[in-house]
Amino acid sequence: MKPRLLLALAPFVLAAPAQVFYAPKGEPGAYTAPHRPITRLADLKARHQGQASWRELIVDDKHLRSEYIFAQPGHRHPKAFHPDTRAWWVVMEGEVRFEIESAEPFTARKGSMVQVPMQTLFSFEVTGSAPAVIFETNIAGARTIYAEKAATPELPGLQWARVKFNNRLVGKYLHNNKPHVHFDEVAQGIETGKLKGTIRIVEDDRGAANFIYGYNSKLPPLNEANRGHYHPEGAEYWLILKGQIRYPIERIGVVIANEGDVVYVPPSTFHAPRWWGDGASCRLAMNGFPQIAHLFDPD
Repeated sequence: MKPRLLLALAPFVLAAPAQVFYAPKGEPGAYTAPHRPITRLADLKARHQGQASWRELIVDDKHLRSEYIFAQPGHRHPKAFHPDTRAWWVVMEGEVRFEIESAEPFTARKGSMVQVPMQTLFSFEVTGSAPAVIFETNIAGARTIYAEKAATPELPGLQWARVKFNNRLVGKYLHNNKPHVHFDEVAQGIETGKLKGTIRIVEDDRGAANFIYGYNSKLPPLNEANRGHYHPEGAEYWLILKGQIRYPIERIGVVIANEGDVVYVPPSTFHAPRWWGDGASCRLAMNGFPQIAHLFDPD
């Protein structure tokens, strides 16, 4: 199935003019495992070299949870759903065939951004001749309900109960979310001027993913004194989809992230992401608030 272009930007809100307030700002947020300023995909691959398949937890905070998955052709996630949460995936390498209740099956390839809303059955399988690298994200605390008992994994301290689910919501994407959006189509929409600004790929009351695409060459000259902004109530992190992104991070210094890398910034930590290098750059920004507050130095 041909991916469908996301046509909507972030939802319209009435923005107040810039004003000066007094916000709490303590020490920059501490990094606790598994979080680190940057997780490089090349390092993950090197650490797991020789393993046929692996999963590594990258983000696990009070809002979101993300893992990198490396899987061989034939690997299948059994039919399941999340009772109260949305999940999404970015395919970084390989081919993955998704079957999502209420949507036609489709094959996701490098650059595919896929999501499934709550209470909607899904399964996926790695296809083709090469392994797949998948970045998977869910809302913190999510549970998984399986269609077949044989698919249920061992969970410490929990049993699997046979249950009936009345009035299950199926395929309620809402907020202009789409099952499948491809990087190339969104990028082309921005390049041709059909789409402008930050493109909302995933929107949920408890999480968001924004497609931020552009060129360093089209930005004003770099101002080393610019600390950027901080978020008072939640962390933010980015999966680099293309090119390079430059991040000055309070107390960490400057980090240059490449395609496939993940950069994480805790709450109350100044940061100033900027497209970098030659050519187009793109980051998928994720956090637990669809309209997260950005607090800047007044000057």
